[in-house]
Amino acid sequence: MKVYFAGSIRGGREDQQKYLVLIDFISTKAEVLTEHVGDSCLEQIGEQDFSDKEIYQRDLEWLESADAVIAEVTNPSLGVGYELGIAEKLGKPILCLFDDADDNRDLSAMISGNQKIATFRYTSLDKVKKEIISFIHSVS
Repeated sequence: MKVYFAGSIRGGREDQQKYLVLIDFISTKAEVLTEHVGDSCLEQIGEQDFSDKEIYQRDLEWLESADAVIAEVTNPSLGVGYELGIAEKLGKPILCLFDDADDNRDLSAMISGNQKIATFRYTSLDKVKKEIISFIHSVS
């Protein structure tokens, strides 16, 4: 099974460490196409070895080849929102993860109100891991 993991890059890297933990966990259950999202060397300016056009084309190909999408959406990101819209149009199963412990942010109604997106609000990564296992089993 191939999973496209989405998380904020240019929208802010505050949750990078969380992305890394989640990607490492997902990698024990499925192939993660976008492991670079958790890379601590990847800064807010994004990838330097590729043009924006190359990144767009590559990511679109990954989205098309993925069996499912898992996105950490606590940190708002235009790119992640765009990826989710494409994934929905492609008919991909989508799981969005939102850290409810962050009192400074609210989940967009475009995510929480969308019946085609499974949304999981969490306060600990242990609970997220159980939800990820359940999601992967449901789409495998």
